[in-house]
Amino acid sequence: MSKMEIKKHMGRYIQIILGCFIVCLGFNLFIIPAHLLTGGISGIALIIYYLTGLPVGAQNLLYNLPILYLAYRVFGKLYAWDTIVGTAVLSIILDATHFMVDWNLTGDGMLCAIFGGVLAGIGFGMIFRANANTGGLDVVGAVAKKFYSLDVGTVVFVLNFIIVMASAWMFSVNEALYTLVSIYVTAELTNRVAAGLNREKSIFIVSPAAEQICQDIMENVHRGVTYLEGKGGFAKERKDILFIVVRLTQVSRVKTIVDHYDPQAFMIVSDTSEVSGKGFTLECESYADARRKWQEAQEKQKELMDGHE
Repeated sequence: MSKMEIKKHMGRYIQIILGCFIVCLGFNLFIIPAHLLTGGISGIALIIYYLTGLPVGAQNLLYNLPILYLAYRVFGKLYAWDTIVGTAVLSIILDATHFMVDWNLTGDGMLCAIFGGVLAGIGFGMIFRANANTGGLDVVGAVAKKFYSLDVGTVVFVLNFIIVMASAWMFSVNEALYTLVSIYVTAELTNRVAAGLNREKSIFIVSPAAEQICQDIMENVHRGVTYLEGKGGFAKERKDILFIVVRLTQVSRVKTIVDHYDPQAFMIVSDTSEVSGKGFTLECESYADARRKWQEAQEKQKELMDGHE
């Protein structure tokens, strides 16, 4: 294994540990003091904790043992190892930081649900971005999808719903409702962090003035533009479609340029994430330099053609 690969794996496991720590902050500072639950195996562990006082982390690790074995048998060593690491680290930190429960930062159930969900969502998102997980119902859902073609989200939702209903029956309706808020916030933040917070906008432009719009965008917005060939569905005429990815602050400038050349242009602006390449994760040359290199290449090609003649 090269030094680069070693650094990459070390960075990944540091991210997993940090993510687990943030999740545990959400649990011990907000969720557990407010007597709330979470989804998955940790939700079952919390129910037992509220009834008996048994450590949540130790329970979480114990209940996940059959699931870890299932992950190994069904998905292989690599998936099982990452699941073991995430589950073990989360369980250990959860019990190691349990003393924070006594701090009682706030007695407001809604604040605990929101901030506990935010911290848990950020932490889980970081873990998922590192291509790891913390076991639990996600593995069960993945197995159900593989063998029974059931949707992972549906399976996990049904199991979580049963856990929340159990909390309503065993504790109180208020705590069950706060738990739903916390689970929703956790899911939203997990998805956003896992997908990437640096969201850009992708834009499609269909216009007869595509060439002028393209030129203006490259000169003044300093973003590359890609031509796509299209054909109208009604008249079957050929259409030039421009595709561009820009930052949020650049969308209004693109709209102004398009409106200047063709107020009737058809334009779609949509969210996108995980953009990589020149201009985003890699250095990109300026439009002037790119234009100069293109002109030099054209001149050289012309000289070669003249020489052949």
